[in-house]
Amino acid sequence: MKRFSATRRDFLKTVSLGAASLPMRGTPSAAQESARRPNVILVITDDQGYGDLGCHGNEVIDTPNLDRLHSQSLRLTNFHVDPTCSPTRSSLMTGRYSSRTGVWHTIMGRSILRRDEVTVADVFAAGGYRTSIFGKWHLGDNYPCRPQDRGFHEVLIHGGGGVGQGPDYWGNDYFDDTYFHNGTPTPFKGYCTDVWFENAMRFIEANRQRPFFVYLTTNAPHGPFNVAEKYSKPYRDKGVEERRANFWGMITNIDENMGRLMQRLRELDLERDTILIFMTDNGSSAGESGGWRGKKGSEYDGGHRVPFFIRWPGGGIEAGTDAGRLTAHIDVLPTLIELCGLPKPEGVAFDGTSLVPLLSGRAADWPDRTLFVHSQRIEHPEMWRKCAVMTDRWRLVNGEMLNDMQADPGQTKNVGDMHPEVVQKLRKAYEDWWADLSRRFDEYCEIVIGSDEANPCRLMSHDWHGSKPAWSQGSVRSGAKSNGFWAVEVAHGGMYEFSLRRWPIEVDAPITAAIANGKAISAATARLTIADVDMTQPIPEGAHEVSFRVQLKAGKTRLQTWFTDDEGASRGAYYVYVKRIS
Repeated sequence: MKRFSATRRDFLKTVSLGAASLPMRGTPSAAQESARRPNVILVITDDQGYGDLGCHGNEVIDTPNLDRLHSQSLRLTNFHVDPTCSPTRSSLMTGRYSSRTGVWHTIMGRSILRRDEVTVADVFAAGGYRTSIFGKWHLGDNYPCRPQDRGFHEVLIHGGGGVGQGPDYWGNDYFDDTYFHNGTPTPFKGYCTDVWFENAMRFIEANRQRPFFVYLTTNAPHGPFNVAEKYSKPYRDKGVEERRANFWGMITNIDENMGRLMQRLRELDLERDTILIFMTDNGSSAGESGGWRGKKGSEYDGGHRVPFFIRWPGGGIEAGTDAGRLTAHIDVLPTLIELCGLPKPEGVAFDGTSLVPLLSGRAADWPDRTLFVHSQRIEHPEMWRKCAVMTDRWRLVNGEMLNDMQADPGQTKNVGDMHPEVVQKLRKAYEDWWADLSRRFDEYCEIVIGSDEANPCRLMSHDWHGSKPAWSQGSVRSGAKSNGFWAVEVAHGGMYEFSLRRWPIEVDAPITAAIANGKAISAATARLTIADVDMTQPIPEGAHEVSFRVQLKAGKTRLQTWFTDDEGASRGAYYVYVKRIS
């Protein structure tokens, strides 16, 4: 089994780039410039399933540009991701199983990528590429886990796991929103998906004379299903119910933007020298699974088998062909390293392997392999929970149900009694994998407070550890009676100020107020605990925040807050602003 053996800092040192000296929005040095290598554009959509494409047999959805890309690409037809978004993204960024990177949920502090993981952006930046992200990150909203901390030179993202979630800018609703451009809240005009694509194309044009890596990661068609009428109405006119009509309308808008992107590559004479990848992050949430059992979140193939198209006209990848061997998100980074001639992170043990043999028509050289997928979505992972052990032929689901994918691709029949030796072999493989994977399950991915790189900083209840964190703006509006703690690391000893708020600074309303269709709450006292400090003070009438000053030592600890009313009922402060002041 592969084990973690190198840190991100180790990798940065091997390429003569200290962690603080990665080129950020500057011109690459002469040492980084290299012979022209292929550009890479990796497009990943959110919650679009295998069957939410016309080219995959859906006769209702309108996706002409993605259908055309399908015909121009090599397609991996047995390609797998995690059943939900943050885990998929962590594997895509690192080439390693998601739970190995500290990511096995989408909230609860378990969507934060460990700081010692080497990312695809680190690798491309070290190879002299200009790197960028547009759209959804969902691997941490605080230092040192923001994309600008992880090798991306140009960053334009929303917060949290979706537009309008708790860590996102308040009030965003997909139209004319405020997004985070290189860390600064910046207003934009237009629909979210249009914004991501338009700015990605500007980046491509500005960097067309050098190799670039674009991670174009739409939040659509993730809910809420907000889209212009012109995209959803054609589906309603066909009799599609409203929720799905909006969902498919969002995909048609993505398709329209894909057409614009492909046209722009042609206009800039970049099509031949650009690797263009299209994939999705998990099974469908509101559409079709393409005949596979299950949807988003499922351990069956419909939860994690997704489209994967790769086109490189100048690189010898044969268009219009299918590769049906078992592959996964963990293979993408090793593949791109080989295709682009990038430095391999020395000592980093990838769980994936390069797909170049499959992409170059050498499928006969492809070995049999066993891969694993699971959906945890809890504070501490549990063995055998919502899992599948996969080979080209078999699926062992939850350690009990054995499916023969050749005879029963819909996974309707358990043939374990007929093949006990297969069940035993796959169970043993899972047990060995789990023993290796679980070595760091007791660790937290701490948010660093008081760093020179992000001072002040904002914490949001999306990242509370606990059973029911208030992860959405809706939870804040309703005054959800929930609480939890943040796992934090104090970067430097000194005096810190903690400002406890119900509403974010951009709303700037009283703690108890009912605004934005929300509910009024009662709150008489505010309490803060961190390290060995436990402080309480009354909440003045009409106060927007309550602040505490605390002398802290550097190191890892827990932070928790309370707003408590006169009857003893309480909830946490959903937003806490932290500043090191000495």
